[in-house]
Amino acid sequence: MSLKRVLFIGLGELGSHIFDLLVRIPGRHSFLVGGRNLGYLQQRTNLSLFSALQLGCEPNVACVALDLEHVEQTAETIAVFQPNIIVCAATLQKKEVFQDLPSPLAKRLLSAQLGPRLPWHLSLIYKLMQAVKMSGQTIHVLNAIYPDVVNPILAKVDLAPTTGIGDLANNVPALRQAVAGILNVPREQVDVRLIMSRYVSYWMSRHPLKDAPLSFSVFINGVDQTSEIDRAKVFQQLPSTLKRTGGGVGNIMTATSAAVVFDGVVNDTGVITHVPGPNGLPGGYPARVDAQGVEVVLPEKIPLQTAIHINESGLVLDGIERIDEDGAVLFAEQEMSVFREVLGYDCRKMPLCEVDDWAKELQTKYHMLVRL
Repeated sequence: MSLKRVLFIGLGELGSHIFDLLVRIPGRHSFLVGGRNLGYLQQRTNLSLFSALQLGCEPNVACVALDLEHVEQTAETIAVFQPNIIVCAATLQKKEVFQDLPSPLAKRLLSAQLGPRLPWHLSLIYKLMQAVKMSGQTIHVLNAIYPDVVNPILAKVDLAPTTGIGDLANNVPALRQAVAGILNVPREQVDVRLIMSRYVSYWMSRHPLKDAPLSFSVFINGVDQTSEIDRAKVFQQLPSTLKRTGGGVGNIMTATSAAVVFDGVVNDTGVITHVPGPNGLPGGYPARVDAQGVEVVLPEKIPLQTAIHINESGLVLDGIERIDEDGAVLFAEQEMSVFREVLGYDCRKMPLCEVDDWAKELQTKYHMLVRL
């Protein structure tokens, strides 16, 4: 039985869902959960631990004071614990942040998609990856926070996490269910391969998308049957008959996607699943996951450059116009104009070295709006 050391950071709403599942993965793994509030961490990890014990699992769980803002301290923690894998779900602001605002303002800001909020989600994982490099260790890092954009940015400075989790993988079960019903075949015979960005995967389960940049392939017992399926008929079921609960409760889908990837790494399963930001690539891809990390496995008819182009087109729809070779991000004017109008926040281009400054300004502007 495998025994891996796992450093887990970010035990918030999403992270707690993920951690609940990871401690139930086969193997007597040792988990060290880091954060700033040790009292909360102890009680929340006890809940995860005792639930796992109830199911017959035997993980080892401990907590440590850790603040990602302090890179050297984080690097020291990593050097001492020597984790095989790090799972990070830490962010400066939750995705549902605008729910604190009056509905008209919230809807207006949400219309700008996730791109303009990037500084909130990039800052801490950037510091974590700096700490990993400082520790001198080779560690698999799973990033749960906006990975299809964050990971390729960090790849430009050789700090990319191993992969992201969630996003397009969350739609795979429903798509398999839809295909099985349409073709009248057992669900276990159905396999799908997706290539798409977070924007596309997020919205396809909420309303029908037209002309969205994506690739969708269907295999029945390993045989390509894509030409036999009406894609529109499949997709229209996700926001209708196969619609699932979203929001905080819906985080269980991202957590289960994370558990598949985690199991693939720690138990060397070689599972083929879907991941965002694998090896620093933009957007999401099908990939094989094992102890060596992740390997993109595309359908034979789709070259990697085509897949990258599909995903880069999706990033634009999310408000990310371009990622430069030095890691600077150019934001799309249409989306940023919403933040400029509502918040008085205007970041057209963000060098990676300025992410903390922009995160602080965005936080300040947002809190000013909340207090109005």
